Amino acid sequence: MSPRLLRILLSCGLALCATASAAEQVLFAPDDFLAGAFGGEPPPAQVIWLAGDLGAQAARILEHRPSALRVRYWRIGRRSAWILEEIGKELPITAGFVVDDGAIAQAQVLIYRESRGGEIQLPSFLQQFRQARLRGHELDRRVDNITGATLSVRAMQRMAQLALLLDHAADSS
Repeated sequence: MSPRLLRILLSCGLALCATASAAEQVLFAPDDFLAGAFGGEPPPAQVIWLAGDLGAQAARILEHRPSALRVRYWRIGRRSAWILEEIGKELPITAGFVVDDGAIAQAQVLIYRESRGGEIQLPSFLQQFRQARLRGHELDRRVDNITGATLSVRAMQRMAQLALLLDHAADSS
């Protein structure tokens, strides 16, 4: 085997090892997030369909077509909880959002799968979403970026916008 071919194979092997070592971090179990959102037992799940105009608005926010046609959510009165997924750099980030009276009451990273950018799970970052509302299809505030986590930050912003959009649509129906 030539030295050049050996280097190529070794590089490919190291790249595969690096990809495999990026472990999924379950920071909060979705059931625990839901229980906390509603002070104990969450209400039964409901479903909202991403069809027609709502699907088009969701695609505008996500900058791509939604991966599912329906989204589960939980609601009691004007308080709802949403568990959403969006690709960070390469892998999905699972986040939970509690929306109370049209504003985000809580944002939480539930499962993080990327090898970089995990700083989005820090309370100092997540706190920026508290009391955020939707203005058009954008958040009504600026969310500070984190160096090295730009794509994860953008994914969280898109999920927050989507949670607010869906909350409004579910509340109106």
